[in-house]
Amino acid sequence: MTAEPRVLSGRYRIDELIGRGGMASVYRGYDLTLGRAVAVKILDRELAGDNTFRTRFRLEAQAASRMAHPTIVRVYDAGEDTVTYPDGSIHPVPYIIMELVKGSLLKDIIAAGPVPVTDAVRYVDGILEALEYSHRAGVVHRDIKPGNVMVTHAGQVKVMDFGIARAVSDSSSTVAETTAILGTAAYFSPEQAKGEPVDARADLYSAGVVLYELLAGRQPFRGESPVAVAYQHVSEAPLPPSEVNESVPRSLDAVALRALAKDPYQRYQDAASFREALDATIDGRSPSKRQVGALTSELYGPNPKQAAETARSLRQLSTDTTMKRTQAGPPVAWIWAGVGVLAVLLISILFWVLSINPAENVPANARLVPDVAGMTYDRANQELLDNELLSIREDVENGDVAEGIVIGTDPEAGASVNPDQAITVYVSLGQEMATVPALTGLGQDAASAALDDAGLTLGSVTQRNDAALAAGTVISADQAEGASVAVGTVVNIVVASGKITINDVTGYTVEAAKRELEAVGLTVTTKEDPSCPAAAPPTVSTQSLAPGDVPVHSTIELGFCSGE
Repeated sequence: MTAEPRVLSGRYRIDELIGRGGMASVYRGYDLTLGRAVAVKILDRELAGDNTFRTRFRLEAQAASRMAHPTIVRVYDAGEDTVTYPDGSIHPVPYIIMELVKGSLLKDIIAAGPVPVTDAVRYVDGILEALEYSHRAGVVHRDIKPGNVMVTHAGQVKVMDFGIARAVSDSSSTVAETTAILGTAAYFSPEQAKGEPVDARADLYSAGVVLYELLAGRQPFRGESPVAVAYQHVSEAPLPPSEVNESVPRSLDAVALRALAKDPYQRYQDAASFREALDATIDGRSPSKRQVGALTSELYGPNPKQAAETARSLRQLSTDTTMKRTQAGPPVAWIWAGVGVLAVLLISILFWVLSINPAENVPANARLVPDVAGMTYDRANQELLDNELLSIREDVENGDVAEGIVIGTDPEAGASVNPDQAITVYVSLGQEMATVPALTGLGQDAASAALDDAGLTLGSVTQRNDAALAAGTVISADQAEGASVAVGTVVNIVVASGKITINDVTGYTVEAAKRELEAVGLTVTTKEDPSCPAAAPPTVSTQSLAPGDVPVHSTIELGFCSGE
């Protein structure tokens, strides 16, 4: 004997489980009133017990139900049922009724193996089409991730769970709580990670993370905990996807990096602009490695780790759960008393600092970071070991410090640290170098493109007559092929002018004139000139091309005296 199927609110029959996430379970269901198959999402018990969340959830689900677009999973209804536990207690069961989509989650497609670039662009374009519609409707998703994107058997992209993320975030006080509920720190925008207000550009950042994951096969930021990943979203620069997966076109590097800009104002400002940039990569010219590097520097700065202050704020947000204010403020008298105490304290500290003598010895339980700047890494490592400290090498590009020489440390020299603490040692890679490509024989445009791709700059272009080469063909360059030079080095080239210089051959014997002109690649014809007396051997009386520069491979006609 089988149990009766469960029916929510007397209308929605619950059938088999078809999916489970961090905050809900999804079942195949059936609308007994309208007679259609539906998907039923039932919220987990912990969320269901939060009155604030249930209110926010109902309002946001109602807003999402007003959106009707082919790329958005329809929300038909939202409600609340109850369940009675064995102990007799009654608990609420919030649920939403959605369109039943037959297909695969995008996260399962990614997990199955590499996604072709064309499919990756198509999937993200579908997500952006959904966002373009929802943003116009005033709905920000806040939780774009592969687990919230379906791809039907026909290849149609459908985005789901609009509004739920806002219901969660509005009822969660800290980043840590929100992350624990959503489990989506990998797709957070920096402003979400810092607990700041978000707008539509946060969705575009998350879509950029999805694009990156589809292209590179992994997310741009990974860590041992959600807070560690959120820290990277705030302060670290992502590698261009092509440096993770060599098959990714550089044109998509530029799109992904722009979408992942930390500053919302440096990202695409709307979904339509993001889609246009994606479309442009299909036929557009790929940027060079140097141009991608310049874009990274523009968006993330030369040293993204300088965002330490923001990161500290993030760590505070993730641990401080006592930030709820309970009164309007202290009385005015208390404020002035506090100011007075603070002033006395600051004056006392200043007097103490100025009056004490520097300690000659470091406490036994502390070590001072030695100044190792200017040393080789091996010597710096030994210096740190001698001071009972460990070292972690980090190579950085620096055109002002020779390769292999230490630039500095973190913590800085003179800082007091614990014994056996790891010190980051920044070692110069020297100036970034580039290899001069083969240029001889290329056209001028092709040579310019080859230099640009190599990170070099085309300098002066000098023309030289060459009988064997077409106009614009590179004859030579002032940097040898294969030479290693600094990125940005100017390379000057010499190209063929497409012309050749000829002399005045009148008065030459016909044989001598033909020999000279054919030697420079011209085609020579002759004709008789009866206006002047014939000579033996025949001599040239006229030439059809004037002396000077003429196009290579031209034809010249010589007249020779044949009169009496």
